[in-house]
Amino acid sequence: MKPLGQKAYGTIPHLSKSRIGEGDHHCEIGQEKIATEKPRDKFDLVIVQEKLDGSNCSIAKINGQIIALTRSGYVADTSPFEQHHYFSKWVEKEKSRFDKLLFEGERVVGEWLLQAHSTRYNLSHEPFVPFDIMQKHQRLNYHNFMLRILPFGFTIPHLIHIGQPIGVNWVLKHIEKSGHGAIDKVEGAVWRVENKGKVDFLVKFVRPDKQDGIYLPEISNLPPVWNCDPLSCC
Repeated sequence: MKPLGQKAYGTIPHLSKSRIGEGDHHCEIGQEKIATEKPRDKFDLVIVQEKLDGSNCSIAKINGQIIALTRSGYVADTSPFEQHHYFSKWVEKEKSRFDKLLFEGERVVGEWLLQAHSTRYNLSHEPFVPFDIMQKHQRLNYHNFMLRILPFGFTIPHLIHIGQPIGVNWVLKHIEKSGHGAIDKVEGAVWRVENKGKVDFLVKFVRPDKQDGIYLPEISNLPPVWNCDPLSCC
């Protein structure tokens, strides 16, 4: 069942030298130039944030109900993966906070960092890190997102840069130390390009040596690695 009638979140295209995986694609050359080299006009605003390595999850308000969703749009507690069942339990515990945050038909999207995928974290904050508030396919701009989200005590992805277009090499130097306690190398960064207060597009860079899911039991054949104790976090 997909309560939204669609995926909860799509895919972000990659910059040209980013490592791509199965099902990924590169962004248009024009988008890369806007994000990393030259603005189109004085209204372009580029926000770069640390890319987090967890499970993309959402919390939606549908018919007044708070519902935990996986990236594909299914209800989290129907997932075959244990981490999503913990996510569902955590959302239920935090339901009143999400009920106050969201308007009808909205969803808040973020990274669920409870379980290590390819990056282990020494978390100093709760395991859900929101980065978008959306209604259908429309997302709030960065300023309005922060005005909505921060009063509720959430931690958002570490801000690396805000202003003019900025190149990959500069960004890589500024993610050598994670804003979220990454023990392994930071996966990469996400560029958000806005114009006249509207989100135009997103692009991302993933470091070329990143290996997907090395800590996931289905790949490692080892027990799951938790970034925090599920029983105390959830």
